[in-house]
Amino acid sequence: MIKQVIIPLMLWSVAAIAGPKSSEPACLTSSPANDQLLYFTSTSILADDQHLVFLSDRTGQPNIFLRDTKTGREKQLSSNTEGFLKSYVYFDGTPYHGLGRASVSLDAARGEVYFLQGRKICAMDTNGTQRVLAEYPDGQMTAFTHVSADGTRLCVPTTDARALDGEKQLKGKPDYDIDHRVQDENLSSYLRVYDTATGKEVLCERVPKAWITHVQFSPLDRNLILYNHEWCADPGIRRMWLWDGRRHLRLRPEGDGRSRLDWTCHEMWERDGSAIIYHGKFANGQSYIGRARPDGSGLVEIALPKTWNRYGHFTVGRPGWLVTDGCYVTPGEPEKSGGGWISVLKVDWGARTYAWQPLCQHGSSWRSQDAHPHPIFNHASDAILFTSDKTGKRAIYRVAVPEELHGALRP
Repeated sequence: MIKQVIIPLMLWSVAAIAGPKSSEPACLTSSPANDQLLYFTSTSILADDQHLVFLSDRTGQPNIFLRDTKTGREKQLSSNTEGFLKSYVYFDGTPYHGLGRASVSLDAARGEVYFLQGRKICAMDTNGTQRVLAEYPDGQMTAFTHVSADGTRLCVPTTDARALDGEKQLKGKPDYDIDHRVQDENLSSYLRVYDTATGKEVLCERVPKAWITHVQFSPLDRNLILYNHEWCADPGIRRMWLWDGRRHLRLRPEGDGRSRLDWTCHEMWERDGSAIIYHGKFANGQSYIGRARPDGSGLVEIALPKTWNRYGHFTVGRPGWLVTDGCYVTPGEPEKSGGGWISVLKVDWGARTYAWQPLCQHGSSWRSQDAHPHPIFNHASDAILFTSDKTGKRAIYRVAVPEELHGALRP
């Protein structure tokens, strides 16, 4: 029997726990344009928990901005005038031109921002001073990038361009099965790693019959790269992989209740590098959260209540802490696919127990990738940042994690 603890809920309130009376989020960006966090595999805030790096279309083009959240001062960092790059998840972009909206990765400790501008792999400091590290090859499509914890390596995953070679769109996506094409035509992806000082390509690992979009270095070892097979036909067993410098390790094999018919998604390193967290749905439709060690051992998967079936993401804070924008449903909520709440979890993986505290409604429409809340903890794990278009325009919000929860959330 899996034990679950749900802290009693009051709308916009943590009154069930002694402390602040309201968890209403504060808006950090208030321009008439669309502002949003970087993709959640990268933090969006510098190590001081004060300076926010974000994307905005306030110039008429997507660009990267910096905001001092205490003073409100903002600075435009990038100078893109070419639209946006065709890539995952921006299939309607221009091949090899424009800012890679999915590509921005922040080295929070050193204040370095990495991004793609066309085929150029760029680095930029918080003054906006830019340099070109390298260029990725023609005939390749890109996705999310990731900088190593020590700041010395940048991983840029690419895939043979034929994988995204289609003009027709169905709800903003290609109208064919990309994974099927990759398998049928024997297309490949590549883990390309660049030295951030010299721009030298220090690794180009080909992964055949794979469409890779998410890459993440281990927080402890830059030689360990977590990656995925995107939109694969059997995500229960083919979604999550790790390159250890010599081998490609499957992190969720079939067996012991795991099926290729399960859905597995949004894998992410824990901050201390000890394990990888992920989530999904079992073949019966029941949502779960999971955790595995980097060698694939020690798998723990915890089922959530059967009615908690909303799409969302889970991201990490201090060890044992997660934040999510999905799953949780209050009685009587109207049917929809995406989640409606920002919730904090405290998980005891060894005991297979968790405590769950909804903090606030995020109000996102979920109408596009850009409107996904993608909540992240700040570095101190005492606040959560997320994106929402609840006012009609995307903006970035901050909600505090009440101090009382640190003791109250006990699995």
